Amino acid sequence: MSESVRVEPARPEDLSAMADLLSELFTLESDFVPDRDRQLAGLALILDTPALGQLFVLREGQGILGMANALITVSTARGGRVLLLEDVIVSGTARGRGLGRLLVEEVLAWAAQQGFSRVTLLADKDNRPALDFYRHLGFQSSAMVVLRKTLEEPGSLSLL
Repeated sequence: MSESVRVEPARPEDLSAMADLLSELFTLESDFVPDRDRQLAGLALILDTPALGQLFVLREGQGILGMANALITVSTARGGRVLLLEDVIVSGTARGRGLGRLLVEEVLAWAAQQGFSRVTLLADKDNRPALDFYRHLGFQSSAMVVLRKTLEEPGSLSLL
């Protein structure tokens, strides 16, 4: 791994590259379909509203090789703030260099420093390499099952 690779908070100028990464990710996951306008809107909402979460990029020089999305929520079971880790991806051209580990470990270190008591993530149930990767990093399966209901399309993405 190059010493010039680093994990940093995302900046507005990173949004286009991050949308490209999400397109790559969503072609791998069976639940999602890439939609650049929606991905850009969601990324901008998070970037513009720090109370929602933190976007991280894996940067080498001026290029973006990967990203992660750490969304903030509250767990009544834990009695405080927790993270939902989403959109973890390293570009297909940069895989196999240990960059995914670097990215996730940096996000976990940031979460611990910020006082979050748990990090939860979702992974495609058929993506064995991703599941093995996360387990190797200490994530464990949960007895919980993910259920989802899509609501009517909002007029715009905004906070209540």
